[in-house]
Amino acid sequence: MAPHTPKDEGLQPPPPITPGGTYSIQTVSVGCKLYIRRPGPDGQEEERLAEILSIRDKPVNAYAARLRGEIKQEEPQRPEERLEFFVHWDQFNKRLDDWVSGTRLVLTRDLEWPRPKATPSAKKVVGKKTPAKNQRQQSLLKRAATANALAVGKAAKAEPGTPGPSTPASTRASASPAPSIGKKRKTLHEEEDEEEEDLDADAEGEMDVDAEGEVLDLDGAESAHPPPPVSAFSKEQEIEKLRTSGSMTQSISEIARVKNLNRLQIGKHEVDAWYFSPYPQEYAHLPVLYICEFCLSYFGSPFVLSRHRKRCNLLHPPGNEIYRHEDISFFELDGKRQLTYCRNLSLLSKCFLDHKTLYYDVTPFLYYVMCQRDSSGCHMVGYFSKEKESADNYNVACILTLPQHQRHGYGKLLIEFSYELSKREGKLGSPEKPLSDLGLLGYRAYWAETIIDLLMNTTEDVSIDDIAQKTSITHADVMNTYVCLCTTLQLFKHYKGQHVISIPEAVQERYKKAKEKRKRRIHPECLIWKPPVFSRDQLRFGW
Repeated sequence: MAPHTPKDEGLQPPPPITPGGTYSIQTVSVGCKLYIRRPGPDGQEEERLAEILSIRDKPVNAYAARLRGEIKQEEPQRPEERLEFFVHWDQFNKRLDDWVSGTRLVLTRDLEWPRPKATPSAKKVVGKKTPAKNQRQQSLLKRAATANALAVGKAAKAEPGTPGPSTPASTRASASPAPSIGKKRKTLHEEEDEEEEDLDADAEGEMDVDAEGEVLDLDGAESAHPPPPVSAFSKEQEIEKLRTSGSMTQSISEIARVKNLNRLQIGKHEVDAWYFSPYPQEYAHLPVLYICEFCLSYFGSPFVLSRHRKRCNLLHPPGNEIYRHEDISFFELDGKRQLTYCRNLSLLSKCFLDHKTLYYDVTPFLYYVMCQRDSSGCHMVGYFSKEKESADNYNVACILTLPQHQRHGYGKLLIEFSYELSKREGKLGSPEKPLSDLGLLGYRAYWAETIIDLLMNTTEDVSIDDIAQKTSITHADVMNTYVCLCTTLQLFKHYKGQHVISIPEAVQERYKKAKEKRKRRIHPECLIWKPPVFSRDQLRFGW
C-alpha cells in the first residue's frame, strides 16, 4: 500500500539546503537535518543523518561536581563544547534518540532546513459587508494588538535574561531540565511580519496564541468582543501545532517531550532510559538515577539509596502472591490500596513505553508483577496492568518486561499469564491498543504459537469460535493471526471443493523445536486466584 501523503504535498517547495562549510554551529536550529557522528556497529564512528529536536546548554550537576571535587566549573568558550543537541536518527527507532555534543556535528556536509509551510489561502466571504461600527472596532483591535506586541518586544530587549525573538542560539538554549518544544528560530522582522498578518485574524474575533502559549492581552480593546470560549477552538488547528507524525509520533493531548533521564540503576543492573518519564525535575540531569528494586523509590545518589535500604523492609511487591512455580512468582496489587508503589511502577515503566500517558491515576487498575525469587528476595522482572472494569474486555492495559530481562522468554510468560486469568474469569481478552512495536511482535508470536499448538493437538474439526473459547483469544485476534499465518506459511489448501488448513511438516518441526526450547510455561494448577468483585463504591475512582 502506498504511504500516506499529506494534502497538497506536490505543491510544497523542496526544503532549502545550505552547502557544507558555509555555516556555523550557531546557524543550526531546531528542525534542521544534518549529519552527526555516532558509534557504528563495527565499533568505528559513522556519519548518520539526524533531525535536531531540541538545543540546550550542557547541564552542570552540582552533586556530580562535588563528587569530583570541583567547587566551580568554568563554562567552555567554544560553542561546540557548550551546546548539546537532542537528535532523532533518520530511519532509526525513537528509543535511540539522544543528547549529543556539538563537537559531533559534521559541519562540512549539507544542512537541510525545515520545509517551508505553504501559505494558507485567504478566506473570502461573499455577500457580507462589514458595518462601519465593526470596522472601527477592528481598527481599534489592530492598533491595540500592534502597540501591545511592540511593548512586549521592547520589554524583551530590555531584560538581558529574557529570551526574545532575536536572541541567538547560544544564549537562548536553556540549562533547565524541562525540555523545550522544538521551534524554528525567527528574526525580529519575521516576527513582526507574522504579527501583522495575524492582526486580521485577531480582528475577526479569533484569539491569537503564540508559540510559547502566551495569549496576547488586548487592554485597549472594547468589552464588546469578549474572548471566545474554549469550545470555539478548532481541534484540527490545535493538532497541527503538535508533532503528530515522523519521529515524534505521540498522543495529540500531550506536548512532545525529549528524554530527560540518562541511566537507571535497578538492583545490580544499570540500563539506559528509552523515553521521557515525568520524574521530578531535580532528577532530570543526574548521570544515574538509583531505584530501590523492592519498593521502586528513586534517589539521586548511591549513599541515599543505601541509607533507604537500611530502613526499607520490603523484600517483595506489597501485594498478594497468587502464583508460585519454581523461582517465578506473581503478585496482585490494587492501585487504590498500594498507591505509592503503583505510581512508582508507572513512572519506571514510562521510561520504556512511549505510547502510554498514565502516571498518577492508578486507582482504576490492577497490577500483576512477575518476580524472580532468590535468597535475597523477589526481584521484579516485568508486569502488566488491567482495568478493574473494562468496557472493551481488555485483559491488559500496559505490559512490560524490563530491558535487562528481555529475550529470556519472560514476555511470553506474562502474556500467557494474562490469558490464564481470562480463562478463570470465563471471558475473551485482548490487549489494549495501540501496542508498542516490541509488544506487537510478542503478541503475534504468542497467538501464532498457541493456535498452531491447538491445531496440532486436536483431531476434531475446529472453528474460529472453538479456538477463541479454548484459548480466551478474541475472534478478531484469531482472525488476524489466521491471515498472517496463511499468507506467510501458506496454510490454506483447496481440497474437495472447500478450503482446509494444512500444516506442512516443516512448520510442524519448527514449532516442535520452539516448544522444546521454551522451558518456562504457566502451570494453571499453581494459580491460586479468584476473579475479584468490586462494589459500586470501590469503583468510584479518583484521588
